Amino acid sequence: MAKSSASTPQLPPEFMRLPQVMAWTGLARSTLYRMVADESFPRPVKLSSRTVGWRRCDLEAWGEKRH
Repeated sequence: MAKSSASTPQLPPEFMRLPQVMAWTGLARSTLYRMVADESFPRPVKLSSRTVGWRRCDLEAWGEKRH
């Protein structure tokens, strides 16, 4: 039987949560939020009252600018 995903809501594929962003960038949580504060990294988007995520297109654009 398939596991219920009620405890972990599925995000649309155009959004990434913090653990995914950390894995994708190789940056630590504190570094990401420091970069958000100094506007050198995209801001997260509020998805619900307790959930934020990053737009995949914003992250890809940020990655392109770094290369």
